[in-house]
Amino acid sequence: MNDKIDGSMGRRSPRGLRQFFHQISQMANSPWGSGPKGGDGDGSGDGKKPGPRNPWVTPDPADQRRGPKPRGPSALDELLRKGRGGFGGGGSGGGSQFNFGDSAKLWKWVVLALVVAWVLFSSFHIVPPEKEGVITRLGSYSRTVGPGVKLTWPAPIERIRLEDVRAIRTMAVGSPNATDENFVLTRDQSIVDLAYEVRWSVRDPELFFFQLADPEGTIREVAESAMRATVANFDLVQAIGPGRVEIEAQVQQRMQELLNQYRAGVMIQGIAIRQVDPPSQVDEAFKEVTAARQERESAINLARAYQQQVLERARGDTAAFDKIYEQYKLAPGVTRQRLYYETMETVLSNVDKTIVEARGVTPYLPLNEVQKRVKAPEVTAKGGE
Repeated sequence: MNDKIDGSMGRRSPRGLRQFFHQISQMANSPWGSGPKGGDGDGSGDGKKPGPRNPWVTPDPADQRRGPKPRGPSALDELLRKGRGGFGGGGSGGGSQFNFGDSAKLWKWVVLALVVAWVLFSSFHIVPPEKEGVITRLGSYSRTVGPGVKLTWPAPIERIRLEDVRAIRTMAVGSPNATDENFVLTRDQSIVDLAYEVRWSVRDPELFFFQLADPEGTIREVAESAMRATVANFDLVQAIGPGRVEIEAQVQQRMQELLNQYRAGVMIQGIAIRQVDPPSQVDEAFKEVTAARQERESAINLARAYQQQVLERARGDTAAFDKIYEQYKLAPGVTRQRLYYETMETVLSNVDKTIVEARGVTPYLPLNEVQKRVKAPEVTAKGGE
């Protein structure tokens, strides 16, 4: 190549330039990659395997006529090659060699990171204020924890199950409409359709989870049993009206006693009766009977009111007589004369009467009879008109 370069190193012939850049491309870490050995590296096609095209070489017209040549690796390929080399592989040219020792170390770190994440996420738990956590160890009960941050063995060694112990849950038994009738027998052999709600909450999560196979189903069956046992002690009228409050209280007490015997871990908050009706087949007849009973109650109430008035009047007369008797003991004659005058005044107040005070006195004219005779024709005339 030296014979193509002049003494000043300022100019080179085209052939010398191509050889110069070809030698540069053969260097390690060359941005043009490594070309084929023995070639000139200019892609001129001298019968040998061409290398990557040199960006500074002017293509030969003869080469252009032969068609496009295969292009060398792109910048993205070089970046990927260098990245693979950072993990233990790589080499000169476009090829790469994989180092299994470094890959094993990488997988160890990945597995270690996964183990740490698994321990963190399955060992630390946050229990909200309204809940309690039941921890099981290999499927069996271990302990119950309260609100806060709790630490357990990683899963599946220990697991935690949260339960809201403050929430009041509602269970409906029967239906307010006629689609789901719940017949209950009363003390007087009558049948009523009952619909009610049971309000309950979890008192002990351990017993609630592990003591009963179906806690909610057990609560429903206990509610039905307690309601039937309680309504059997009341007649129809009491069950429909005034006895509702007492029925609710007794059902709540019976349910709590039974669930405590079962160790269900449940607290019954209350019973609310929504409907107490007769069966739909006898609804009309029952309404007539109810109306007759209401009329009977109304008549009884009126009689009791009159009785109360008579009693109060009698009590008032008794009190007045007691006062008169006190005065009579002090002055019997005067009191007797006064009672006589008051009695005669009451009797003769509405009677036509003539009073003659002494003998030999001519009675007064019968003015009252005259007035009656005058008024009688006037009344007859008005009636005729």
